[in-house]
Amino acid sequence: MNRAWRTPGTIVALCAIVLNLALGLRFGYGLLMKPMSADLGFGREVLSLTLAVAGLTWGLSQPFTGAIADRIGAGRVLLAGAILSIIGSVSMAYATSPLALILLVGVVGGIGSGAMSFGVVFGIIGRNVPAEARNRAITIATAAGSFGQFLFVPYTQALINALGWQGALLALAATTLVLIPVAAALAEPPAAASGAGDQSIRQAIGEAFAERNFRLLLAGYFVCGFHVMFVSTHFPAYVSDRGFSANVGATALALIALFNILGTYTWGMLGGRYVKKNLLSMIYALRSVAVLGLLYLPASEATFYAFAAAFGFLYLSTVPLTTGVIGTFFGVRYLGMLSGAATAVHQVGAFVGIWLGGRVFDALGSYDAVWWVAVALGVFAALINLPIREAPVARLRAA
Repeated sequence: MNRAWRTPGTIVALCAIVLNLALGLRFGYGLLMKPMSADLGFGREVLSLTLAVAGLTWGLSQPFTGAIADRIGAGRVLLAGAILSIIGSVSMAYATSPLALILLVGVVGGIGSGAMSFGVVFGIIGRNVPAEARNRAITIATAAGSFGQFLFVPYTQALINALGWQGALLALAATTLVLIPVAAALAEPPAAASGAGDQSIRQAIGEAFAERNFRLLLAGYFVCGFHVMFVSTHFPAYVSDRGFSANVGATALALIALFNILGTYTWGMLGGRYVKKNLLSMIYALRSVAVLGLLYLPASEATFYAFAAAFGFLYLSTVPLTTGVIGTFFGVRYLGMLSGAATAVHQVGAFVGIWLGGRVFDALGSYDAVWWVAVALGVFAALINLPIREAPVARLRAA
């Protein structure tokens, strides 16, 4: 088969489509919180727990989906992910019990999302893009995912307005079908996926988690997950609780996604010129400043939109930087698996952020306590990134 079309630019473009859809489809779920809770009679904690389990499963599956794609190629992994994601969306439309939501949406749909996300996609880029262009390629693909989030917020809201939340989920499931031909195009020969070298998967995992710098990086990434998923899941409801219309919350969420495109690209490009761990520290600190502004400024559309713009500029900006640091530490042989492991830790934080938001709201009738936790965690993450030594591990230095 003639594979001359598989240039680095084409590969990055296809990976960008995958992240555009995979991240965009999940980002609009926060818009379903209030209408689903009202119609199904569940408290926000049930849906928060469902989305938290989905996010956790999404993350925990990524080291495995990344490792499988690293070994056998990404095409079949992406195809399986698309099918499982469709099952999750359809199940969410028809589920009538909390257990069904958690198992079908949280577990099945979460695994599907994980098979289409950063661990698999970054492994493809690592294998197909030269080292000197890799940081830019990862940044562009991540920014495309950010554009998907911007695109899918008004798309999801329009579907809810036109079809109701149930019809909107079925339409989103149909949209996921676009990923099937993309997955086929990204199929890799086994030789391209397996790479070269003598290090086994077990040795790579042991090396990574024995590295103090990697553990510090993961601690900050846990906070990132808490921040982004608490905000994307609960911010529309928070805006509505303050007496503003659902459209204000949807617009704010769209602004987060819009400024995320600019922020991801800007911080990712800065990562090619400056020390990435210092940039990560700045991002986490600035997130805390943004949340403080939200808490202390008067509640208004202007305040919500300003917060959305500021937080969006910092939203997925950690992803290309963190992936770049991992590549610096360990090389690209197992980049898919190790970036997937980082995403797993990220999604543990996401689980805590999503679930805690719903739990605290149902208990106290307010999100204020969780916002203050977000401030404290941002300061912690800013400090924990500073002592990281951004350099290859001893094995690569020796080579």
